[in-house]
Amino acid sequence: MTTRRTNPKVDAVIVGFGWAGSLMAAELSRANMNVVAIDRGPWRDTFPDTPLTADPDELRWKTRRELLAPPHDTTLTMRNTLDQTAVPQRDFGISELGGGVGGQGFQWAGMAWRFNPWDFRVRSETIQRYGMARAEDGELQLQDWGITYAELEPDYDRWEQIAGVAGQAGNLRGKLTSRGNPFEGPRSREYPTPKLKTLRMMEIFNKATSEMGLHPFTIPCANVSQAYVNPLGVTMAPCTYCGFCSSYGCGNYSKASPQTCVFPALLNNNPNFRLITNACVTRVNKAADGKSVTGVTYIDQNGSEVLQPADIICLTAFQMENVRLMLLSGISKPYDPLTSEGVVGRNFSFQTVSGADLWFEEDHINPFIGAGGLGSQIDDYNSDNFDHSSLDFIGGAGILTLSRDGTPIANANKLPPGTPRWGSGFKRAYSNYYQNYGVLFNQGTSMPIKRGYLDLDPTYKDPFGLPLLRLTYDYARNDRAMATFTMNRAIQIGKRMGASQISAFNFAEKPFTTAIGASNHTIGGAVMGADPTSSAVNSHLQSWDCHNVFVVGASAFPNNGGYNPTGTVGALALRAARAICGNYARKPGALQKG
Repeated sequence: MTTRRTNPKVDAVIVGFGWAGSLMAAELSRANMNVVAIDRGPWRDTFPDTPLTADPDELRWKTRRELLAPPHDTTLTMRNTLDQTAVPQRDFGISELGGGVGGQGFQWAGMAWRFNPWDFRVRSETIQRYGMARAEDGELQLQDWGITYAELEPDYDRWEQIAGVAGQAGNLRGKLTSRGNPFEGPRSREYPTPKLKTLRMMEIFNKATSEMGLHPFTIPCANVSQAYVNPLGVTMAPCTYCGFCSSYGCGNYSKASPQTCVFPALLNNNPNFRLITNACVTRVNKAADGKSVTGVTYIDQNGSEVLQPADIICLTAFQMENVRLMLLSGISKPYDPLTSEGVVGRNFSFQTVSGADLWFEEDHINPFIGAGGLGSQIDDYNSDNFDHSSLDFIGGAGILTLSRDGTPIANANKLPPGTPRWGSGFKRAYSNYYQNYGVLFNQGTSMPIKRGYLDLDPTYKDPFGLPLLRLTYDYARNDRAMATFTMNRAIQIGKRMGASQISAFNFAEKPFTTAIGASNHTIGGAVMGADPTSSAVNSHLQSWDCHNVFVVGASAFPNNGGYNPTGTVGALALRAARAICGNYARKPGALQKG
């Protein structure tokens, strides 16, 4: 660190320039605010990084993960219980953060979900339907979000319009359509583009689950199914089903990303906006009154310390980094797992995953045709869509099959148990089962526990000398029971699909570890709510402690639904921006009474 300087003051600083940050920057600058966004990574865009003329090199993008942030930038320490000593995670594992602007939104798969209405009121709904004892079992720490699905619906709708999501409604204005997901919350209008095509694995799944009396539907996907112009004036091209989405940039401009959907409108000839890359924000600077902040401090690419003054600070980095910045900056009280007091670090949760690998005989599934989020799902065993009265858990999972990932290197590991791993036996098996492999993936809810939390590690520090984030977590008994239940449902479905071989898996049957990437959907730590004693931010994502700080992202989720989080992150970002532009900018102060 060589020098210290101060930039001119702006109206708002955005920390982290992925989906949440770019959406908020676009909305705030459209309201004539002067906005500066700061991102730790370099500039990255479809051209020149992943143009259509570049090979979708599996070794480069999928195996070596060149689009991700290197592990030394995302290291945290981890332990399962309070009596263990946490040690650093030194590989990617569950940490799949984007390595440049756009964040993970540049190379994500594209599943574009809304959470179920039940997810926002887990505590209240559980008590009402099953009694207090089910909600308070001594381990769980359930709490409502402070908003309802209906209140967030307009923001879900706007995010889907910006991303051009392809899908088919199952519930339009409260009326079931018999074409989409019958368990989804009411939608105010159809998806902006029609659902993607139904591919072979989806056909097998749809037939089997329909015969079982279940309700299959096509997963909403942020890969546009036809040419589309979004509300920001950006044109997207129809998906070509190349299958290279998850871990890849989309050179075809079909998969929604901040680069494709937001950057062109935000960056072109916009005097209100400035982007600073390769700069790491190290703290938010509190004012003398302790009730507001004055700006942020960051280290630029030359190692210089820079102050960026601003009236409003929006923390829109990855979930873990939002929490770490809150802790490093002394904003709100850190969570204490022994007393359940404090709010920052509270309610870390993951995604509870189980399912089954399937192998068929003499079919032609053609896995090389697909799209990142394309597949079929049933929600019959998700959320509270089924009666849990005789069960010993709450929550559930969306059971889905995918039509993507025909990657030849990775799929060499997708062979039935007992298959030779080398020689002629391996070659014969792979030449057969590359065409005939499928998966049932149970993307399950994750309920918060009292002793699942984030704090600052007392031993390990980053290159700037700041403490690493420490994660203490293991699966809840509730989630283990749910994962076993849905795994058994997947086995039943696999048999009905006609699979000749089935190999079930359940990540929750072993202790949680950050080293195995069952999912990368980590949530919580700066959760939202209506009570400042149990939440770090209110329903507008505004800090209860410092009124000009907004903390936006999956860090705000008090629990995880059985869906990917990106759609909800986008909706919450737009909701927070709406609150700033519509109310806070005119009258700074608390937007909600605790």
